[in-house]
Order: sequence, then structure tokens, then C-alpha cells
Amino acid sequence: MTSPRPGDGRAARWAGQRERRRSEFVDAALRAIAEHGPLVSAAHIADTAGVARPQLYRQFDDAADLTRAIADRATEQIIVSLRPVWEPRGSAMQMISAAVDAHTGWLAEHGNLYRYLTLHSQIGRREGAIADVKTVIARRLTQVFEYYLTTFRLDTRIAPVLSFGVVGLVDSCAAQWLEAPHALTKARLAGMLTRWVWHLLDDTLRAAGIEVDPDLPLPPGGPVHQ
Repeated sequence: MTSPRPGDGRAARWAGQRERRRSEFVDAALRAIAEHGPLVSAAHIADTAGVARPQLYRQFDDAADLTRAIADRATEQIIVSLRPVWEPRGSAMQMISAAVDAHTGWLAEHGNLYRYLTLHSQIGRREGAIADVKTVIARRLTQVFEYYLTTFRLDTRIAPVLSFGVVGLVDSCAAQWLEAPHALTKARLAGMLTRWVWHLLDDTLRAAGIEVDPDLPLPPGGPVHQ
């Protein structure tokens, strides 16, 4: 087979076709994970996609590349579910509640996917898939905090610490709840997390001599950059 030459149009079509096939296989992987759980095998994914296993790995460098593509898709899903956070409106409590509800809702709906990413973080040689997902969320949340810290004329250097702390708190508590969901209702969990996050932010503001009514509207924040 003749390889497509750069500039003749075939290279772009080839790359586009490969990306489409990769996306289709990731779709199949998500369905297989939902059905078979975090220990899903490449054979399960290939069966769900309706192809032989060798065809699956023609589109991915190796198992780690496939896991990375799955993690990227999970990140996209979570980012979309948290859209109200990236364009904040309303009071502090409304913003926090919307974010917590979105995260716990996604986790409840995609529990096996979360477990899959966590498992591959534990067995991977580097930081891992779920850690990367949380990092993307925390970095975006940092931009939101930077905006409001600037509005209140506070030191924006604390924004990353705040955002990673909030993401870590919500994620670790929600992940624990996922393994024992009957101990608390999702609504009660979300209410607890909303209060805890507010107390963390409130303490930060009060330490700088600023008091904010959590139920009064805040100035609208600018959209978070991609």
C-alpha cells in the first residue's frame, strides 16, 4: 500500500479516518466498561465494537494509549457536566451546589468508568488516568477562583491550592460514597459537600478580612478559557 504523501490531501483524510475509528472504539470501550466493570478486557471492548482484537490495536499504540483515550473522553464528559461552573452565575452557594451536584451526578451515572480510571491509576507507572482528570478540572477551577480573588483584591497565588483542595475533597468523599451508596443518599452527600466547600472558601475570605453572604449573587465570572 502506498503511504499518503504530505500535501496531497490523502494524509489529512487518512488522519481524519483514523481519528474517527479511534473515537468509535472509545465509544465501544465506554459501553464495555459500563457492562463488564473496571476489569474489562481488550476482548470485551473488541467484541462490543464488533471487531477482532488485532483490529482494535491498529488504532492505538498499546493498552496504555487506549486507556489514555478513554480518560480523555471521561474528562470531556465531566467538563461538559460542569459547564455552569465555567460560566459562573448566581450566589456562591448556588455555584458550589451546582458543581457538587454535577460531579456527584456524573459519578453516580458512570461509576464503572470512574473505577476503571482509578484502577489504571493504581497499576500504572506514572501518575495515572484519574489523577489527570482531576488535574484538568482543578486547573479550570483555578481560573474561576483567580477571577473572584482578583475581584476581592486578594492574592491569586492561593487559587491553585484552593482549587486542588476543593477537587480533592469532593472527589475523595464522592468516591468513598460510590463504594457504599446506601449509607447516604446522593442528595445528603451533595448537601454535606456543598457546606464543607463553602466553609473552606469562607474561611479563606475571612482570613483576609472579607465577609461574603453565600446566598447573595456574586458578580458574574468570565468564561473559563479552554
